[in-house]
Amino acid sequence: MTDQQILRRAYRQGARAEAAEATGQRIVDAFLAHLQNAWFEEITLDAVARDAGVTVQTIVRRFGSKQGLLEAVPERMRHKVLLRRGMSVGDIDRTVDLLIADYEETGDFLTRFLAQEERHPALRVVSDYGRAGHRQWLSESFAPWLDPLPERVRNTTLDALVVATDVYVWKLMRRDMRRSAAELKAIVTRMIDAALDAPATNHAQKN
Repeated sequence: MTDQQILRRAYRQGARAEAAEATGQRIVDAFLAHLQNAWFEEITLDAVARDAGVTVQTIVRRFGSKQGLLEAVPERMRHKVLLRRGMSVGDIDRTVDLLIADYEETGDFLTRFLAQEERHPALRVVSDYGRAGHRQWLSESFAPWLDPLPERVRNTTLDALVVATDVYVWKLMRRDMRRSAAELKAIVTRMIDAALDAPATNHAQKN
């Protein structure tokens, strides 16, 4: 085989791999779109295949089943969340803006998703992955306050930040109480400030 033939073969293999990856992402995105508007048990592979522009056989070959599709969801969701939120280390105002913008786009989907995890244990795995990712995002965003703290205090402070920024806070204020995004931001910022200030106060009292 000549060098040119080797190069052409490598190019074709690379192009096929890229096309397969794009198809896989399109299928997972179609599945995610259905999850936003329907309960898990209502979603069919036929509907996902139609929206992704592929056959059911393609989905089965790539993912096996709805369970297999679900297993591909966490990484795809993580990628999308990071694109929406970005990272603004040490800037509370910007971090809250990014969080609320994310929830304004995904909050209804997330609360619908979480409401199903007790009925479908497989969904719990995805939810736990999301919770861990959210906690890590907070850990990095508030690192200037968290990193100097003793481990136990750091963990309890991070717990408080998780509670203050949970999607159910968004749902309570924006959907149940019908408050504005600005009012939500004021409350979330107030809770974050309290969570970050408490460890410093406690240390001062002990010393």
